[in-house]
Amino acid sequence: MEISVDEDKCIGCGACEEICPMVFHVDESSGKSNVIDAGACDFADCCEAAEENCPEEAIIIKE
Repeated sequence: MEISVDEDKCIGCGACEEICPMVFHVDESSGKSNVIDAGACDFADCCEAAEENCPEEAIIIKE
């Protein structure tokens, strides 16, 4: 599974980090979300929930 965040769409709301903190982190300096451990998605079912709850549809998941 490949996870990425479209920084042009990301508004840094933090929903992804709240739902899936082992994968996503909002960088304080850029105000954008980053993927910190894409491998964690293989063990946690939260990546899809983060994608579904992103208000800007900035999270991209490729199988």
